[in-house]
Order: sequence, then structure tokens, then C-alpha cells
Amino acid sequence: MSRVAVVTGGTRGIGAAISKALKAEGYKVAANFAGNEEAAAQFQKDTGIPVYKWDVSNYEACAAGLAKVEADLGPVDVVVNNAGITRDGFFHKMSPDQWNAVINTNLNSLFNMCRPVIEGMRNRSFGRIICISSINGQKGQVGQANYSAAKAGEIGFVKALAQENANKGITVNAICPGYIGTEMVRAIDPDVLAKRILPLIPVGRLGEPEEIARAVLFLAADNAGFITGSTLSANGGQYMA
Repeated sequence: MSRVAVVTGGTRGIGAAISKALKAEGYKVAANFAGNEEAAAQFQKDTGIPVYKWDVSNYEACAAGLAKVEADLGPVDVVVNNAGITRDGFFHKMSPDQWNAVINTNLNSLFNMCRPVIEGMRNRSFGRIICISSINGQKGQVGQANYSAAKAGEIGFVKALAQENANKGITVNAICPGYIGTEMVRAIDPDVLAKRILPLIPVGRLGEPEEIARAVLFLAADNAGFITGSTLSANGGQYMA
């Protein structure tokens, strides 16, 4: 029986790599997206992975979207909370909208995505919840009080939910990527990348989205049931928690 996996923000960047890796491993994958319909349609055409549009910051939208996935593919076994946004700025200039947008999308989405499926996972005695946090949730980052708070909150969420559900066959873990070579990061001025970012990374390069995807496959596996409440750093040695 193929496990059903839902990946939020699953049609671009790290999320796309995760979706494709899960499909290659035999999972039935649903890739969620929020806004870029053209990119999502192209992703579905290229991969054959069905895409589902809903806003992860809205509980009712998540509940309805997950119900549609379960009607199409079957009960959800794996949730990868990957969707996230940034609204950077120094805190003394940050607006309530900048703060709330990031907290709602990056942190409140964990409740919105997990609450509708957790009871089913408990009843079936199996589940895998994987949250893509960030190096900046571990160490903080100037200009990202909102983002760092949300990503640190993900780690706390993982630790608490893991304890609540460990005896039900459900694992809950976090992955904290550093600088990954997504389209957004590769758009950074090459001079800035070479002089200000890469020197901070001991391995001397950006990570690849596929490297995060392999970590997800490891944690999502049926035989990874003894690993829960953990935070896996994937940052090339930039920050060692």
C-alpha cells in the first residue's frame, strides 16, 4: 500500500524537490500551492503529481483541501509543512501586517495542516509529520524577527506534538536548512554570494534542494519510527546546534 503524502508549498524550490523525491520513492503525493497557478500547472504536467490550491494560513481552507486530497488519494499518512514566506525588515520598522503574515503562514499553518489529520493518524497508529524550519529559527537573523520567531516556534511545536503522539506510531520532526540553492537564493548578486554568504558555510557551497528532500525521505520512512522530536540541521556546518 502506497503512503499518501501532502507537501505544502510543494510545487517550487525545496517543496518541489520533496514532492518529486517522495513520488520516486512510491508515495502518492499531493503538492499544495498558494498562488502561482502557472508554475503549479507546469509542475503537474512535468511530474504527474496532482496539485491542490489552498492557503495554509486559513484553517477552513486546509481542512477542505485535505478532505479533497483524502477523497482523491486516501488517508493522509505524511504531512510535510514546507510552505513559508518572508516579510523582512528591522523590528522597529516592522508593521503588524508584516508580522502577522509570516506568523500566520509559517507557524499557524502547522495547526491548520496537522489538526485535520492527526486524529486519523492516531486511529491508524501511523503518521509522519515533518516541518521544514530554518537555520534562522535556531540562531536568529537580523531583519527577520518575524521569520525567526515562526521558525523557532516550529521546533517547539515539533517537540510537544512528538511527545503527545509517540505511543500512537506518529513521529514529528523538524529539518532546519541553511542556504539552499533555490531560484530565490541563486538570484542573489554573485558578488554578495561569493564574499558574504559562502564564507560563512564551512563546506564552501550552497545546499541543494534534493539534499533536503533526502532528509525528508529518511524521516518519512516506515522504519524511522524511533526518531521523533528531533531537529536535523542541514546547513553545511554554518551553525551547529
